[in-house]
Amino acid sequence: MTTAQASTLAELTEMINAVLGDFATDQAVTMDTTFRDDLGMESIDVVSLAGRLQARYGDTVNFAHFVARLDLETVGELRVGQLVEHIDTSLAAAGAGDR
Repeated sequence: MTTAQASTLAELTEMINAVLGDFATDQAVTMDTTFRDDLGMESIDVVSLAGRLQARYGDTVNFAHFVARLDLETVGELRVGQLVEHIDTSLAAAGAGDR
């Protein structure tokens, strides 16, 4: 894992824990953690996470476009690492990779 990915994972973990609140699990969030099966996130939680991503990264990281490219099965099995990679790729493309 790169330094940028570790930083993004830490930020994303904070957002996930804020979204889940009292329902957050005690397990560590890793690149292989799945949103649905491991974290138990429901669609409303994902919408809330998308709002936090928008607030943090603005239009640079478009979660809706990212998810729209995935088929239904893939969305259900989405791993935290896939979103971390999307965030880092989006930031790098926008020239914001050096946070």
